Amino acid sequence: MNILIVKLSAIGDVIHTLPALNALRSRYPGARITWLVEEAAAGLVQGHAALDRVIVSRRKRWIRNLRQGRFRELREIRRFLRRLRDTRYDLVLDFQALLKSGVLVALVRGDRKIGFDRGMEHMEHSWVFLNERVPPADMEMHALDRNLSMLEPLGIRSKTIRYALPVRVDHAEAADRLLAEHGLTGATGPLIAVNCAAKWPSKLWPEAHFARLADELVEKCRARLVFTGSEADGPLVRRVFSHMHHPAVDVTGRTSLLTLAALYQRVRVLVSTDTGPMHLGAAVGIPVVAVFGPTAPWRTGPYGPQHRVVRAGLPCSPCFLRRCPRAMECMASVTPEQVFPVVQEILGD
Repeated sequence: MNILIVKLSAIGDVIHTLPALNALRSRYPGARITWLVEEAAAGLVQGHAALDRVIVSRRKRWIRNLRQGRFRELREIRRFLRRLRDTRYDLVLDFQALLKSGVLVALVRGDRKIGFDRGMEHMEHSWVFLNERVPPADMEMHALDRNLSMLEPLGIRSKTIRYALPVRVDHAEAADRLLAEHGLTGATGPLIAVNCAAKWPSKLWPEAHFARLADELVEKCRARLVFTGSEADGPLVRRVFSHMHHPAVDVTGRTSLLTLAALYQRVRVLVSTDTGPMHLGAAVGIPVVAVFGPTAPWRTGPYGPQHRVVRAGLPCSPCFLRRCPRAMECMASVTPEQVFPVVQEILGD
């Protein structure tokens, strides 16, 4: 049996689909399972023990280069389309439920093309490209549970939450070297990771708030702090540092996704906004303290009872707006004094 999983992006969404992958592997141990994913999240599934093959779409880069007149990308796009169609799949599962995934599902050669029927938010008519439509799930259900529910028509009713991220020895060694380089191994005091960036401007917690929380963690918990993120997040982290009175370590841009996962395995707690690394921390099993504002933690929060969400709960929240017309009031209203005791409680457990 050949199975294709279509989940292109983003980091958190791909992580929320990993338990469904593992459930499929348990149900079909002899199947050949392929995952179609975009470049930014590919590191999460390449080398995964439950997968036989990964097909990577570089859609964003292709579009950017074609707009700049770099038509050599057409050759790579043709190779990608050949790979997409070189296998006939018994099952094609569209977990993305967007137009960009629907078009690819249409191009794939498959017998059963399965996904959610119309009636869910932001689907962009993706159901048009399916020949088996699962009744729409409740959007108030967590995204991870929604993904598992899409397998029920196949007779898979798994409640097992298993990610099995493909973290290898070299990822662990890279994380250890990075921590040792900054003197964070063997020292006293809890090691705490902080991720202060987010893709949506409306999800950002004020820089001064992060700085005040960081200083309090150092002063009252003797914490050692490591700020994580992509290279693009570096300027934001440095602005947070400019508000701080105590030193911290900046490793933005110095980790792959799986090296970051290995680094998170070495910390006591992750403090984060609602963003991909928040879900990565949850997937490796560390407690996460997440500051939420415009989004709904019951839909896309860190999954599991060990995590804590701090939010102001204003009447306008969740609004799901990328840009806030009210000066990000829901995020600014969450104070460091509210977040600190939540982190302290976890450290005391």
